[in-house]
Amino acid sequence: MSENVSQRDSEGTPADKQENPRQFEGVLNDDTYAGWRRAGIKVRHFPKTSGVYLMKDNVGRVIYIGKAKNLRSRAGSYFSKRSIDDTRISNWLHEIHDIDFMECASEVDALLTEARLIKDIQPPYNKEQRDDKSFPYIMITNREDYPRVEVTREPPDKNARLYGPFTSAGALNGALSVLQRIFKFRNCSLDIDVGDEKWQWYRPCLLAAIDQCSAPCNLQITKEDYAKDIRRLQMVLDGKKTRLLQGMEKEMQAASKELNFELAAKLRDEIKMLESLDRRGNLDTHEQPEVFYTDPRKGVAGLKKVLGLDNEPRTIEGVDIAHLGGSETVASLVQFIDGLPFKPGYRRFRINDVDGVDDFRSIYEVVSRRFKRLSEDNELFPDILLIDGGKGQLSAAVAAFRDINVDPPVLLSIAKKEELIHRPDEDEPLRLSRNSYALRLLQYIRDESHRFAQHYHHILRRKKVIPD
Repeated sequence: MSENVSQRDSEGTPADKQENPRQFEGVLNDDTYAGWRRAGIKVRHFPKTSGVYLMKDNVGRVIYIGKAKNLRSRAGSYFSKRSIDDTRISNWLHEIHDIDFMECASEVDALLTEARLIKDIQPPYNKEQRDDKSFPYIMITNREDYPRVEVTREPPDKNARLYGPFTSAGALNGALSVLQRIFKFRNCSLDIDVGDEKWQWYRPCLLAAIDQCSAPCNLQITKEDYAKDIRRLQMVLDGKKTRLLQGMEKEMQAASKELNFELAAKLRDEIKMLESLDRRGNLDTHEQPEVFYTDPRKGVAGLKKVLGLDNEPRTIEGVDIAHLGGSETVASLVQFIDGLPFKPGYRRFRINDVDGVDDFRSIYEVVSRRFKRLSEDNELFPDILLIDGGKGQLSAAVAAFRDINVDPPVLLSIAKKEELIHRPDEDEPLRLSRNSYALRLLQYIRDESHRFAQHYHHILRRKKVIPD
């Protein structure tokens, strides 16, 4: 094999252009790596589509399986100097003698296919790639009127159907968020009894308001129709999407002939969303930065405990202000659901009524505008509103709710450096352990609101310096 194995080829093999092949000349010339070099050449002809790649040893046994948004780029990363230096994989690269791929219709399909293949084949080196935690699974509960769908690392022995294991918790959460927009399943822990009339008066969460849950907690969907949505979800998870689409097409045509246009329209929209899974965003947008090591469920449970709440806060919004010397002042609002960022709920505001540097007044304006509109439109409030700042910023938010005559949600502010949590009517701030999951979640929300505000501020500044 030539030295080109260390360079990015014209079609995008992701080795470092600046690498010097002589730096790992021993590997290039070592017969032990002959199969690895041949596989590296083969990868250059892989498609740039989503899929799964399978690495094989000298007898054709699959030793590692991975998923990819871009097969050529991702699989090609194993055939560079960086891979030789990567202690996580360097000890078995010499065993690679061949590599194959399976194209998938979308990132979601690739994620699900990878999990099914790993479960069936059990490649030896997939086990070595995991961390000290167990693999995450998708769990669909049994023996409930309205089964729950959630991610778990501790799957139960009974009363649940499991899918997995999956290698990436972040990508899995992203995939479930995409699938929830289609099948509108619930992921809450409510014990819903279809025969109990009290559920008719239960207030659904934000997911129902944004049409991402069918609100069984309010009995807005029958047990039978919900079960049908769960069966469709299971067909996707089982790799039967094509068969599912064919069945839904027939069901849609039958509904149209029977003049049941509402059902026909619902099926039409679901079919379109299923067919466009590959165009519904990047799965990694729901992954948390590793620096926090944050378990979202533990973070939410921790907030319930430390704040003395009756229920776990499902929806949390964070607000921050950005400016440079008082010019182009903007505000960001980020939204988290069940401890994970929900990008469709993000909002940004240009501050109109504040001159110069005045974070307090800016907080007052954005909170007033945001919650006055929510109140007038009778929309759901978040369970917690987190302000980036200290007691002064929190007081500005309290004043905003008072002046628009609206009862606020749980209000918090988090001050940098000492990371103290301030609450209205509490003289002493709440000081949480640096290892607290609740604090880590609040830090994550605070930092995400800051990032989003800075991003918008930079956009406006560029437009000012370089007019359209």
